[in-house]
Amino acid sequence: MRLTSKGQVTIPQEIREALGLFPHSEVEFEIDGDAVRIRRARKAQSRGAAVVARLRGTATTNLSTDDIMKLTRG
Repeated sequence: MRLTSKGQVTIPQEIREALGLFPHSEVEFEIDGDAVRIRRARKAQSRGAAVVARLRGTATTNLSTDDIMKLTRG
């Protein structure tokens, strides 16, 4: 694996899947002698909470909450 000029590397898919790392996951790095350890951040939000946080404030409609609830309830 090669380090880019920005200091980036790609974490192999099988490692991401084994650790439950998804796009926008928070990770921590730890120096262990001459090695670096990566793991999911201990204070990471749940995946659902992270999605909601990213979407918050992005609505482009002028509907009220009551109008939206009427649409979703059919």
